[in-house]
Amino acid sequence: MNQLLLDIAPEHAPTLANFVAGRNAELLRVLQDMAAGGENQNVYLWGEAGSGKTHLLRAMLDSLATNGRAVIYAAGEVPESSADVVAIDDVGRLGEAAQIRLFDLFNHLREEHGILLVSGGAPLLQLGLRDDLRSRLGWGLIYQMHALNDDEKCAALREQARQRGFTLPEEVVRYLLRHVRRDLPGLVVILDALDKHSLRLQRQPSIPMLKEILQDLHRSH
Repeated sequence: MNQLLLDIAPEHAPTLANFVAGRNAELLRVLQDMAAGGENQNVYLWGEAGSGKTHLLRAMLDSLATNGRAVIYAAGEVPESSADVVAIDDVGRLGEAAQIRLFDLFNHLREEHGILLVSGGAPLLQLGLRDDLRSRLGWGLIYQMHALNDDEKCAALREQARQRGFTLPEEVVRYLLRHVRRDLPGLVVILDALDKHSLRLQRQPSIPMLKEILQDLHRSH
């Protein structure tokens, strides 16, 4: 079991196609349009941990890079880069000097018709940012991201299982959500382990099988 869990990937590559929108459907449509060549717009995404902010930032970079744009991603810092699409996760972690660099980067990208994608854990007014930077970030699109509720997570996990070629029993999904409070990427990691373990044993996924995987994950940490 330990080797089985070591072999699974930590998560699938985030794309716009595999993002489960839930109540974020409008935001997803806006980003898809931008990625397909629509108007360049700066975007600020905010929401609780696990709501999908990082997924969308990385997915947008992947889509825009495929279309020939130079892209770069950073978390809690401002990169020194000539990329014309920059994504910065967790802007609330930036110190004073980094905020000044981000202000300058915003102006540079605006002049060069680039794109700045930024995320944070709260509305701009609640972050400890410089007034001039907060004002600049407020010029673009601002969306609150909503985490998936349990019904949406259930539907997403069942779809993930279907794509892998197996059926995930309802009682297994509900047990997973009751006993593992994780965001969707973390749940998918466990789903992958369950898939591999059921294939190895040639048995359908079950609650006892899931308990074994969760116990082994707990021991490995």
